[in-house]
Amino acid sequence: MAQQGKVEGPDLAEEGVALDAFEAGIPIGGQVDGQPVVLVRTTRGVRAVSGKCTHYGGPLSKGLCVGEEIRCPWHHARFDLESGEAVGAPALDPIAVYEIEERDGRVYVTGKRPDHGDRPDPLRSPGSIVIVGSGAAGAAAAEALRRNGYEGPIALVGKEKPVDRPNLSKDYLAGTAQEDWIPLRSEEFYKEAGIDLIEAEVSRVDTAEQVVQLESGETIPYDALLLATGAEPRHIPIPGADLPHVFYLRTLADTKDIISALDGAQRAVIVGAGFIGLEVAASLRQRDVGVTVVAPEEVPLAALIGDALGRFVQDLHEEHGVDFRLGRGVNEIGQKAVTLDDGAVIPADLVVVGIGVVPRTGLADEAGLDTDKGVIVNEHLRTSDPNIWAAGDIARYPGPDSEPVRIEHWVLAERQGQTAARNMLGHDVAFKDPPFFWSQHYDIPINVTGHLGDWD
Repeated sequence: MAQQGKVEGPDLAEEGVALDAFEAGIPIGGQVDGQPVVLVRTTRGVRAVSGKCTHYGGPLSKGLCVGEEIRCPWHHARFDLESGEAVGAPALDPIAVYEIEERDGRVYVTGKRPDHGDRPDPLRSPGSIVIVGSGAAGAAAAEALRRNGYEGPIALVGKEKPVDRPNLSKDYLAGTAQEDWIPLRSEEFYKEAGIDLIEAEVSRVDTAEQVVQLESGETIPYDALLLATGAEPRHIPIPGADLPHVFYLRTLADTKDIISALDGAQRAVIVGAGFIGLEVAASLRQRDVGVTVVAPEEVPLAALIGDALGRFVQDLHEEHGVDFRLGRGVNEIGQKAVTLDDGAVIPADLVVVGIGVVPRTGLADEAGLDTDKGVIVNEHLRTSDPNIWAAGDIARYPGPDSEPVRIEHWVLAERQGQTAARNMLGHDVAFKDPPFFWSQHYDIPINVTGHLGDWD
């Protein structure tokens, strides 16, 4: 988790910036009282906002401005330049807005604008809202409901507290991020926001009675429901797959289990050469664990990003000591070794399987919602039941050319949750955001934007 370094640029309160130095939409970085601030000219005039993204601290002075929004260069968080509100995940908190003054052909920052905590009035206000799933989509939706003026009861139900899931296979697994970085919010935050955070599994959705039933038998009524149940790892159907040293990575508990298994471990086998498998490989190498990656493809990631970049990623991992067995499958997992389909035996103190995920559509299926490789939603993320929306890894929504797509990216799930929240409150906003995700391999980040099909 990188952090922004030393504050640079002119003192915007003392020196200011000449009006003729502005280019439309291009941020100019500086500082006020030792804090980074950016100035930008839009069609509505010059704006001044904090220069530090509230997600990972990215430098907004190197970002882009589109209309009345500024976008972080690191992970594409979006902020409204007038209000400072985070209008596009992964940032959830607003940035500060500053007052300006024009004198003698220069623009000066005169101070921080106070936050009055104003919230818009919702166009529609359901009596109660239940969110099933506390991952990216569900957690972002709960916050967006409050930021968009909803004052009714919100129940956020999930098996774990909301966590920064991308970090589980990156910095946290590598040992470079502390555990207190991982929760998205504190329990106090949810209490103060009036969000009832319930750690439980939902067993049933009764659409006729409009209640959600927990495994304990308790029921929670809803007027509007968001299904954000996410996905679960695809399991490998071979002998030995259920041994205690075989792991899948999806939750904070999964990552903790892998870290615990590293005590005394010398060799690990990663089954799967997708982004998660390779991130795990990089993290384990940073802990000086020997790693072998086994996968059926000839070039890692080639189906998504092409042979050239796929080979670059493979070379990068090999430079860090990763052994690849490509074009191969796994026949059996033993106590101390993995047997491949060509008979080769690879020593393994632990095995991590990363061969994709499947959407958790069970609740939707049983509730009678339309499903097809996901939960079918319209452009407003509404399901076939008018009181139920779906977002995140389970949502199959109209993509390019109106063809249905289902995307498994953290940022997209958060943005879908935010859009679903607004639509629950009557805004009827079509979800059109392009997918974006980032992957980290040692000191090399890979950012991918857009709808990925087969590499052409």
